[in-house]
Amino acid sequence: MSKVKYYYDPDTLSYRKIVPKKTKKYRNIFLFLVGSFLFGLLGLTLLLNTNLVNTPRELSLQREAKNYELQFELLNKKMQQMEQVLANVEERDNNIYRLYFEANPIPEEQRRAGFGGINRYKSLEGFNNSDMIISTTKRLDIIQKQLVIQSKSLDEITVLAEEKEKLLAAIPAIQPVRNEDLKRMASGYGWRSDPFTKARKMHWGMDFTAPRGVPIYATGDGKITRADNNSSGYGKHIRIDHGYGYISLYAHMSKYNVRKGQKVKRGDLIGFVGSTGRSEAPHVHYEIFKDGERINPINFYYGSLSPQEFENLLKYASQENQSLD
Repeated sequence: MSKVKYYYDPDTLSYRKIVPKKTKKYRNIFLFLVGSFLFGLLGLTLLLNTNLVNTPRELSLQREAKNYELQFELLNKKMQQMEQVLANVEERDNNIYRLYFEANPIPEEQRRAGFGGINRYKSLEGFNNSDMIISTTKRLDIIQKQLVIQSKSLDEITVLAEEKEKLLAAIPAIQPVRNEDLKRMASGYGWRSDPFTKARKMHWGMDFTAPRGVPIYATGDGKITRADNNSSGYGKHIRIDHGYGYISLYAHMSKYNVRKGQKVKRGDLIGFVGSTGRSEAPHVHYEIFKDGERINPINFYYGSLSPQEFENLLKYASQENQSLD
């Protein structure tokens, strides 16, 4: 109930009731409504620009942001697992694979190197979670680079393995004649007595005595480069180029079973024992060259001899007796 107001009338010397005009009443009502509207609008604007009240859209975005944060945490855990697996592969690559194939290990700085130059992550700056996003993206880029480096390393290891297999097949590794066909190992590598002059001279190979016609075998994979009797003292002889700097020579043959230019495998029959050239009795004179230098063949029988047989061979080869050529 509105208050009744009065005013003092000096003419009648009495208080008279004030009767408000309708227009003024309507005006007051209008001003009250306008003021209320403006005040409400101002309050709503202030609330919307503070954290006190969130709109449904903001609430939806907040839930979406929290979901992304959770996804980033899960992604980082998965990346940590990937890094551990990758580190294990890298360790085996450096300390086993590359070591076995005599390849230099890949430096840690090269595997972990970042990306220099321009800022690759400028477009990710300016967001609430920019630090987390940039850190995760950098981590992914480094893992990707590590995987590329490791993939190239494994490709290199594959090539080295193929070359190693070829090398192991090519290196002379067996006796040129079988043990059951041997009479004895007559002379080894070193200073020996010449059978014709009786003077001491260097014997550059090993002599294996065997009956005439006993098979002679290639001691490693390679290509026949000579099959002739045009080299002084060797008589009918064969030379095999095994690659990797290795050449084997088989002298004093009675006949050949191969021709120049032919490719052979370890264990292939290449000729037969004889006594052609400067020879005192049927035998095969066997030499090995490495990078053009003659080396002792005694170290190249791991593919055909037992430890006991090798020990016996070593004992006979070390005796300074008379050679057969």
